[in-house]
Amino acid sequence: QVQLAESGGGLVQARGSLRLSCAASGRTFSTYIMGWFRQAPGKEREFVAVISESSSTTRYSDSVKGRFTISRDNVKNTVYLQMNSLKPEDTAVYFCGPYRSILDTAPTYWGQGTQVTVSS
Repeated sequence: QVQLAESGGGLVQARGSLRLSCAASGRTFSTYIMGWFRQAPGKEREFVAVISESSSTTRYSDSVKGRFTISRDNVKNTVYLQMNSLKPEDTAVYFCGPYRSILDTAPTYWGQGTQVTVSS
């Protein structure tokens, strides 16, 4: 399996933007469907976005559709999450990982996460 390291989180004001990165080790990154989920304190894990191996297919949760964009660079072994028009309710720890299916809502494993805090 690949090793994962999320980064790019931080504190941002509402309506601001952040770009999260998820760097993966290993030669097989391009064979994985990759995605993001988030978890806020006291709340259940929430699916955010997923992208197919070749970037031909993406899927988003209704709560982020139109504001977030998932992308990947198979040369750099990195998946990104561009987050625009951030809202306080986007505050959470964001995790990335490989998904078995584009329809799954959780990855099979994930990294340590990166904290995103959106102030009102």
